[in-house]
Amino acid sequence: MRLDWILVLLILSNLRLMASARMGAKIRTVAAQGVLLGLVPLLAGAHTPGLRSLVVALAGMFVKGAVFPWLLHRALRESREGREVQPYIGYMGSLLAALTGLVGALLLSLRLAPFPAGATALLVMAAFFSIYAGLFLIISRKRAINQVLGFLVLENGVFLFAAGVMGRTSLLVEVGILLDVLVAVFVMGLTLFHINREFDHMETDRLTDLRD
Repeated sequence: MRLDWILVLLILSNLRLMASARMGAKIRTVAAQGVLLGLVPLLAGAHTPGLRSLVVALAGMFVKGAVFPWLLHRALRESREGREVQPYIGYMGSLLAALTGLVGALLLSLRLAPFPAGATALLVMAAFFSIYAGLFLIISRKRAINQVLGFLVLENGVFLFAAGVMGRTSLLVEVGILLDVLVAVFVMGLTLFHINREFDHMETDRLTDLRD
């Protein structure tokens, strides 16, 4: 599969995440993103992929495409909440915000040219749009699990850019990002479990009840 097709699929998956209400579909979409991102280090750049690229690719596929989705599906089963019903920003507004963010990412990527070795305008645009989509999910949704997904999508954007310019980044930095996110998701999973056990909902806007 060509790198350009992977980047297009990543952009479309971010649009789906921002416009969909079904939690299970969102988790599966983030899992698919993890598999696609694992292919980027193997396809980016003009040189034949080496052992370093293969290690990063396999680690990314396993952690992002299997471990994280399994944890999130488990949290979703515990919460028994399949849909985001009343987000802060409605789904039509979310779609408009997605298109606006996509245009903004395109303009920003064009202004940053020329790019480091291994990066392209489409790759930089996809990375920026992933970061934007992640931030949007964090601030526009009430369900805690949606905000975890937003954090993962945001990190996907950072990982995408780092993988695209791997010739100028350190393997330790890339693996460090994966480990940091793994720890963060474990902590968030525990938080989701305790929220669901103590309350009948997982809407973060209602956590102000803890003040009492």
